[in-house]
Amino acid sequence: MINRKHKDRLFSFLFGREENKKWTLDLYNAVNGSHYTEPEEIEITTIEDVLYMAMKNDLSFILDWKMSIYEQNSSWNPNLPIRELMYAGKLYDKYIHKNKLNIYGKKLVTLPVPKLIVFYNGTEEKEDDAILELKDAFPEELREGVSDISVKVRMLNINKGRNRKLMEACKPLSEYAWFIEEIRENKRREMEIEEAVDRALDEMPEDFSIREFLMENRAEVKDMCLTEYNEEETMQMFKEEGEENGENKMGKLVEKLLSLGRTADLQKAATDKDIRHTLYKEFHIV
Repeated sequence: MINRKHKDRLFSFLFGREENKKWTLDLYNAVNGSHYTEPEEIEITTIEDVLYMAMKNDLSFILDWKMSIYEQNSSWNPNLPIRELMYAGKLYDKYIHKNKLNIYGKKLVTLPVPKLIVFYNGTEEKEDDAILELKDAFPEELREGVSDISVKVRMLNINKGRNRKLMEACKPLSEYAWFIEEIRENKRREMEIEEAVDRALDEMPEDFSIREFLMENRAEVKDMCLTEYNEEETMQMFKEEGEENGENKMGKLVEKLLSLGRTADLQKAATDKDIRHTLYKEFHIV
């Protein structure tokens, strides 16, 4: 893993910026079936310092005494409740210090209620709406009525064509889903990732609400999409190479290729095991 300063992903770039709070509010209302109208009431609290291979947390904010923690995930991961618990702990620590709350005093402090949502747009088939629980990580015989900590994460499938009511209620989310699917479709046509993103941007309908913002930030959008694509392919490599040994070897290879700016080789290695093994030999990775 490579420690570095937070770099936005496209999801957080769209929904987590101060100038886009209207879209954040649209997303919140769509998820919760609410009708808030004042974007400026949102207090964005996103954690900024994170790891390269998991650029989290994507978006967190407080509205009406609810602390929403939103994460976009393009890879199915059953450990989401564990990760969300860790984010929530960091966010509460941040909130307590910012508001100078005394958690050691005799007076009960008041905290915003956590709402944990994961927006899934991976390629594996998943339900439109599912609940993941922390207890699933415990030994099966100890899952019920034993733990003193309970965490539930709601996972919403935001691939194009899924969760139609949610998409209809939040136009920017529907447009984001279209954009991601268009990039994937271009990749299926054997385009390189940069060309795939360019084509998707060029063919984005004129009436899309996110179009002007993406066009104004085209270079950054392309960079984010390229980085996310590299991450997704790298995670697939981890799976192919095996858990412990694969992560160790791939971690070294990713770090080396990125340090040399060889992102093209990283993309090739992601889909070609022979190239991967050739690179292992080149860098004497065993």
